[in-house]
Amino acid sequence: MNQTTLTLAHHPLEPLTREEMSAAVRIVKEQQQLTASDRFVMVALKEPKKEVVIGYDGSKPFEREAFIIILNNQQNATYEAVISLTRQKVTSWVHVPGVQPTIMLDEQAECELAVRKSPLFIEALERLDIHAPELVMVDLWSPGNWGTEEDATLRLARPLCFLRVDETDNGYARPLPLVPIVDLNTMEVLRVEEYEYTTMPSKEYNYTPDRVGPLRSGIKPVEITQPEGPSFTINGHEVEWQNWKFRIGFNAREGLTLHTLSYQDEGRERPVLYRGSLSEMVVPYGDPGPIQNRKNAFDSGEYGIGQLANSLELGCDCVGYIKYFDGVMTDSKGDLFVIKNAICMHEEDFGILWKHTDWRTNDVEVRRSRRLVISSISTVANYEYGFFWYLYQDGNIQFEVKLTGILSTAGLHPGETPKYGNLVGPDLYAPNHQHFFNVRLDMQIDGNENSVYEVNVVPEELGENNPRENAFYAKSTLLASERQGKRDIKLETARYWKFVNDNVKNELGQSVGYKIVTGENCFPFASDQSSLIKRAGFIKHHLWVTPYEEDEMYASGKYPNQHLGGEGLSAWVEKDRNIANTDVVVWYTMGHTHVPRPEDWPVMPAAYIGFMLKPVSFFNQSPAINLPPQAKKKYCGSSVHSDGCQS
Repeated sequence: MNQTTLTLAHHPLEPLTREEMSAAVRIVKEQQQLTASDRFVMVALKEPKKEVVIGYDGSKPFEREAFIIILNNQQNATYEAVISLTRQKVTSWVHVPGVQPTIMLDEQAECELAVRKSPLFIEALERLDIHAPELVMVDLWSPGNWGTEEDATLRLARPLCFLRVDETDNGYARPLPLVPIVDLNTMEVLRVEEYEYTTMPSKEYNYTPDRVGPLRSGIKPVEITQPEGPSFTINGHEVEWQNWKFRIGFNAREGLTLHTLSYQDEGRERPVLYRGSLSEMVVPYGDPGPIQNRKNAFDSGEYGIGQLANSLELGCDCVGYIKYFDGVMTDSKGDLFVIKNAICMHEEDFGILWKHTDWRTNDVEVRRSRRLVISSISTVANYEYGFFWYLYQDGNIQFEVKLTGILSTAGLHPGETPKYGNLVGPDLYAPNHQHFFNVRLDMQIDGNENSVYEVNVVPEELGENNPRENAFYAKSTLLASERQGKRDIKLETARYWKFVNDNVKNELGQSVGYKIVTGENCFPFASDQSSLIKRAGFIKHHLWVTPYEEDEMYASGKYPNQHLGGEGLSAWVEKDRNIANTDVVVWYTMGHTHVPRPEDWPVMPAAYIGFMLKPVSFFNQSPAINLPPQAKKKYCGSSVHSDGCQS
């Protein structure tokens, strides 16, 4: 391939095509003379500067670039490369010392094979009277960093191991008291930590229909059809739907991303959100036992939510008239790796949007709500995480995570009552843990000059202005600098935050904006001196605000794997930069505390956590007031008629 044959994407934010990704790999291999020891951690679009994207009108060419992370196994060294696809050359090659990049998919498979074949591990199995290493499940966990020389100098894994009865059995029902320590650069098992269980959990807990037993009956089908097709239109990865316009992105680390989200309002295309993404997530466990106490999974920064995405055509993940988008990336050798249908987009009914009955005239007006769903689901070892963006016809934006999958389990001595978890079976328990998600929101409310206000609802002082002692009002306070922008939810004052453009007013003279409506949340239980808080400082506060910086993308820093900590949001905000009337980025942290139940086993019913962005003075009135009424339908026995019942 040469410069005359490479076709470049037509928009600066269009994800790398298969052709572009293959070209980027070829260019860096040739020009940097890479060897078999050089492994591709990530190949993704290097997003152009914001001003290039905002100013793009299709009339001028733009530089098309790829960003690549390389790990050299022999040197245990990490490199970052920028490749100009326009000029077909490596424009930047930088060694990043002292870091460990995201664990690659290939490493997970190689690690399991290395553990199963290790003489040290086989001998440890035999001491447990287990003679079938091929039935051992090896879940790769990063060891974190606890200040040891080993943590700082080697690329390590500390897998947890489970035993299947056969190849399709749920092995998480039988956790093994063995923890192999693996050098991922050499795929050598350095040692095996052995712990004691008096009795191995033996009861089977399966979930596939052929092994569950009699399935319930009486469930009648529900059909969702759109005979005239969907209401959205698509151009590449650009989508238009019900006055919304945006672009879909995808990469190996963050997974699904949204870009340049705007709303068509009275002939104007009004920007709302420049970029929305999962910045980081961490799952800290609360069990101090030797097998469990290192478990702090940074599922985005350590494992890559995008590269773990499901192919959604295989199940009932989406229902209706569906548009799929593939996830294009490479494996560690640089060979093209495509997750078919990594992203699902469809419309769904969402109940009543608005309704009013005039009891004097008996006139009834009702409009049903429809929302656009853009989703992706990732499997991180035992857990599944569904990431859902919803757009609504009234200008609302919602982000939701659905948590399901299988609990991470541990064994018990007979008769032992777990203090730091709950029994889910005989001699089997699931440890207490938390799930924290940080979402990065690069706001763009009618332009880049935005401000953030904290709103607390407070009672009016007692006195002549409050004769019935019942008055209260919403008090807004500008957050002027980064340290002021570290904020927490406060139920006592119904606290919320609004993101506004004070330079643009609606017809009532109010600053246009959006507010964040928070959902379930919590605080971490680990101490400030813990490894968790040092590495994941973003979980200490629910809201953070920073001025836009191109390289500030991840709440725990670019390379959290085996990092001592102190990077990311907690470090950036100490600069105490101005965040008033400027290009701001809002970071929202939400947490779910999971004290497991038997009802969460063997597969956990989905738990939901998220937030909503709602317009506040952004419009002059409800933007959903002009929705047309639907044809009235009446149900007559088993028949449905759009114009009433017929005999």
